[in-house]
Amino acid sequence: MENAPARSGTHPFAPFEWIIAGRYLRPRRAEGFVSLISILSLIGIALGVAALIIVLSVMNGFRHELLSSILGINGHVMVQGEEGSLTDYDAVTARIRAISGVTRAAPIVEGQVMAAQNEVNSGVLVRGMRQQDLASLTTVAKTLSPGALAAFQGGDAVIIGAGLAEKLGIGPGASITLIAARGNVTPFGVTPRIKTYTVAGVFKIGMTIYDSSYVFMPLGEAQLFFNKGASVSAIEVMTKDPDRDLSLLGPIAHAAGPYARVIPWQDTNSNFFEALQVERNVMFLILTLIILVAALNIVSGLVMLVKDKSADIAILRTMGATRGAVMRVFLITGSSIGVAGTFIGFLIGVGFCANIEAIRQALQRLTGTTLFDPTIYFLSKMPAEMDAGEVIAVVAMALVLTLLATLYPSWRAAKLDPVEALRYG
Repeated sequence: MENAPARSGTHPFAPFEWIIAGRYLRPRRAEGFVSLISILSLIGIALGVAALIIVLSVMNGFRHELLSSILGINGHVMVQGEEGSLTDYDAVTARIRAISGVTRAAPIVEGQVMAAQNEVNSGVLVRGMRQQDLASLTTVAKTLSPGALAAFQGGDAVIIGAGLAEKLGIGPGASITLIAARGNVTPFGVTPRIKTYTVAGVFKIGMTIYDSSYVFMPLGEAQLFFNKGASVSAIEVMTKDPDRDLSLLGPIAHAAGPYARVIPWQDTNSNFFEALQVERNVMFLILTLIILVAALNIVSGLVMLVKDKSADIAILRTMGATRGAVMRVFLITGSSIGVAGTFIGFLIGVGFCANIEAIRQALQRLTGTTLFDPTIYFLSKMPAEMDAGEVIAVVAMALVLTLLATLYPSWRAAKLDPVEALRYG
């Protein structure tokens, strides 16, 4: 008689393993506490993933909006004279504009003054620019009130930010008085320079710090107002890629000449953006702990489930289930909680980020409080910019943590001795 062929075992992750894992996931009265731990673990993972996606997206949005506003109005590279002034600025500007990668170069005059009107005073920064250079500054030009650029000429026209206009209670066509500390030189010393200008237009870029403190003035008038003569304070340079414009510093410095200083935006705003990056990293670590705690809840829930199902495990083993099959049953049980929680958290996070401004306004109306004060955060609305790579990293991290959390309880279930379990079960 020929020997019968040996019966092969079931393949990994066979249907019966999924069926048993599904039965363990469904709550029963006798296992109410274990089910509660599983539900809390799922909620914890979902909240952790959602919070991480939301916080990282908001931090990305902050950086993008602040970078766009700061660099959109200040330029990516500033070229200054060694003594604070540039005299041959037209020639230097022309040479810089000819450099490949430079999109804009404009001479400017800057100075701090006091703006006054309707018995209200406010410190502002006056920036002198030519009309065509202001027109090419799209961050400002695209928000100007109608006719502002056409009226931005002569010796008495200025353009102010919307926040400053609201603070002083003025608008296009109104008057504004500017007071410079260092003005006319007299036999009795230097006296303040006071002059009244007509508001040619109003701009609003959405960043409170600029909308409330910037005044644009024609370049020639600014040179007279600040006693600059035939010189300017600096040449403002913009490049195609502000995050990678360091390679252009050499050509720009060569074009500017030996007596000029070239200052990239990274040096001017380094502390500000470094603080944002540190805050972002700290928030990432803190919120990752939520997912870690939820993963530890999966460990405790599975350990209790293994103890509660020890008799079932013994019966499965005596019926021919291998240790690997038992281990995979509990691996599927724990991983299902992690996958479901991660997926729910992903949906919540993406949905929240896509409608974050509407949610903020709804919460403000509901609570009657200001949840995002523009005077503190410098932005008129809450930004959120999701990065696909970061979202994938958060989801992958949550899945890996929950998978690792299932390994020890699953291994304990596989190592259970059927005889001992049936004897004492």
